[in-house]
Amino acid sequence: MVTSLHIPRLVVAAPSSGSGKTTVATGLMAAFSERGLAVSPHKAGPDYIDPGYHALATGRPGRNLDAFMCGPELVAPLFAHGASGCDLALVEGVMGLYDGAAGRGELASTAQVAKLLRAPVVLVVDASSQSRSVAALVHGFASFDPQVRLGGVILNKVGSDRHEVMLREALEEAGMPVLGVLRRAPQVAAPSRHLGLVPVAERRADALSSVAALADQVRAGCDLEALMALARTAPALECEPWSPERALTPRDVAAPPAPAAAGSGPRPVIAVAGGAAFTFSYAEHAELLTAAGAEVVTFDPLRDEALPDGTTGLVIGGGFPEVYAPELAANAPLRKAVAAFAETGGPVAAECAGLLYLARSLDGKPMCGVLDADARMSERLTLGYREAVAVSDSALAVTGTRLRGHEFHRTVIEPGAGSAPAWGFTHPERRVEGFVRRGVHASYLHTHWAAEPSVARRFAEAAARAR
Repeated sequence: MVTSLHIPRLVVAAPSSGSGKTTVATGLMAAFSERGLAVSPHKAGPDYIDPGYHALATGRPGRNLDAFMCGPELVAPLFAHGASGCDLALVEGVMGLYDGAAGRGELASTAQVAKLLRAPVVLVVDASSQSRSVAALVHGFASFDPQVRLGGVILNKVGSDRHEVMLREALEEAGMPVLGVLRRAPQVAAPSRHLGLVPVAERRADALSSVAALADQVRAGCDLEALMALARTAPALECEPWSPERALTPRDVAAPPAPAAAGSGPRPVIAVAGGAAFTFSYAEHAELLTAAGAEVVTFDPLRDEALPDGTTGLVIGGGFPEVYAPELAANAPLRKAVAAFAETGGPVAAECAGLLYLARSLDGKPMCGVLDADARMSERLTLGYREAVAVSDSALAVTGTRLRGHEFHRTVIEPGAGSAPAWGFTHPERRVEGFVRRGVHASYLHTHWAAEPSVARRFAEAAARAR
C-alpha cells in the first residue's frame, strides 16, 4: 500500500571524496540523537563501514541505499522501511555529489538518491585551500542539475577566523546559506587502512570516543536548528515501505509465504559470521532470512570454537580476514567444524572475506580448506559494480538468476573460479568467478538480497532441508 511518509530528511553530500562527509554525517547523527530524536541513518552506495559508525551514533541499524544494486525503484521503499517511526533521517552520500556508476550517467549517485527521496542536500566543502573560489564551486554544484535542491553548505577544515569571514562573504554573494563551519580537528579522525576506515567492531571503545568527539564538534560548529528546519522542508514521500515479508511474497500471491520450516519442527538455524574479522553485512539480509522462517544466530570465527547449536545454514560475509589471518588460522576447531559442515552438503553462502576463509590458505596461513584454492594479499585494488548471472545451480540461486553486485578487495584467489563457477560477469567485463561445490556458494561478489529476495528464500529452504 502506497503511503505518505512525512519525515524530515537531509542528504549530506560533497564535491568529492575526502571532503568530510562521514565526519559531518556521523557528527550530525550523534548530535541530533543526543537531543532525544530518533534518527534514521542511511548511506548511499555499497559501503559497509560507514554504516557501522552511523549505527553507533544513532543506536539504529545503518542502512544502504544503492540504486545500482537494488534499482532506483527500491531506494525510497528501503528508506521508508528504515526511517519508519523516526523523527529525522540523514543520508550520507557517496563520492562526489554527481558521481555514480561508471558510464551510467547519474545512476547510483548521491544526486539520484536525493532526487528519489525528494530530500534537500547539504554540501560539505573542504575549504582548506580556497577562499572566494568556494562560491564558484558551490554555484556550479547548485546549478548543475535543477532537480537537486542544494539547501546550504557546511564548510570543513577552515583554518582561522579570517578564513571563515572570507568564505562566508563569498557564499553570501552567491546566495548560499552557510549552515556550519568546522575547524581542522585531527583528534576526531578515524584510522584508515587499505579498504577505508577501520570498522567499528575492531575499535569499539575508541570509536565511541570518536563519535562523541564528532558530536561535540558538529554541535559547536553547525546550526542544528537551521539544519532541522531545512530537513522539515522535505515534502511527503509517496511510496510503499519495503518489508521482508512482502518482498518474499510471490507477485501473484496475496498472502505472505509460509516460513521455510512451517509444520516441520523448529526453525532452521542460520549461523552468520560476525566479530572483528567479518563486519560486512546488510541489515536486510538477516531480516529476509528471518521472514523466510529461519532463526539467525551470529558467531565469531575469531573466538568461537564451534558453530552455534543446531546450525543448518552458514553465511560468511565480507570483512578483513587478511588482517586476522593468524588468529583465524589458530582457531583450528572452528575451521574443522566449518569444513565438516560444508563436506556434508550444508548450505554455505560466502562473500569476499567468506571466500578467503573457505580457501586452503590465506597469505600462507591455513584456512578452512573447503575450496581447492589459495588466497593472498595483492597491491592491486579491485573495485566496481558488476552485472552477474548465476552459471551454476546452488543453494543461493538457480542458473540464469541475474543480480547486480559490487567488488571491493585487495586480495586474489588462485584459481579464480572452480569447475562450477558461481557467477558469470556480463558487465563491465566478461569472465566467470567464484565456486559452487555441494552446498557451498563462494564468490568475491557482494550482493544486496533485497534486489532479489528469492535468494534468501532459497537459502532458508536449503537450510530447512539440511535440518
